[in-house]
Amino acid sequence: MGTPFEAVACGKWILAGEHAVLRGSPALVFPLKTRSLRLRYAPGPHALKVHLSGDNGRELEPLFWAVLERACDLLKTPRAMLNGTIEIESSIPIGAGLGASAAFCVAMTRWFREIGLLRSADLYEFARTLENLFHGESSGVDIAVALSGEGLHFERGGPRFSVAPRWQPRWYISYTGRRGVTSEAVQKVKKLIEADPEKGRLLDEQMRSAAEDCERALSLEEGQGWPLLVSSVRRAAECFQSWGLCEGEVGEHLQSLARAGAVAVKPTGSGGGGYALSLWKDEPPAEWRERLISCN
Repeated sequence: MGTPFEAVACGKWILAGEHAVLRGSPALVFPLKTRSLRLRYAPGPHALKVHLSGDNGRELEPLFWAVLERACDLLKTPRAMLNGTIEIESSIPIGAGLGASAAFCVAMTRWFREIGLLRSADLYEFARTLENLFHGESSGVDIAVALSGEGLHFERGGPRFSVAPRWQPRWYISYTGRRGVTSEAVQKVKKLIEADPEKGRLLDEQMRSAAEDCERALSLEEGQGWPLLVSSVRRAAECFQSWGLCEGEVGEHLQSLARAGAVAVKPTGSGGGGYALSLWKDEPPAEWRERLISCN
């Protein structure tokens, strides 16, 4: 009947590279270890049962069975053959750009490997395919960081390697007050590119340059890296503005962070909602600290 099993996958935040990563540009992505999803499996003779808990676990209920059905289709395994009990506890909000769907798909993928339905070599691609259910087209960047649990330089179809900053900036994420839908943001950018290919190309190049310079800034000593990091995050933020993904509540939240003293602010993830990244030279003011989640 098998043995009990547990898998943990953390959330993520992206420093730079969003959207352009779908077209081959690099992205810098880091684990958000204060937000995680834990899957526990207990074998049993009964048909598969699922229990969801945690601050955000219940949000997965309408998604769990859809992902399971898709996985069974891919594995050519009847759902009726699966038995036991799965418990999922999650503190990663859905639709916030923090990698909830990737953490969920990675945990499920590791379970399929545990019960002998999947090879270790196929983990990444299988989890990425499952995540297509959420995003329509997954770049794989969220899956990669959920699997590795470390900061990554990620290129779709290209190199992936760990990124370990030489210094620790004061960076935080905070909720913009509006849920983001990744598939809608992706489609918005694609429509812009279709309408104005040259503008789309230039924005992709700007985001590529911002991601590369962020990576270089983190490899330098703090004194040299700080001004380059600030300017790079600001350039990445300009891309979101030009893509039309900083409107309404999102833009108001970014402006509030800047007024409070953040030196650079941008959406993190797909934009249009979800969370914002803020970079600070000094400690944030007291009235903001409860709203900010440290990225360190």
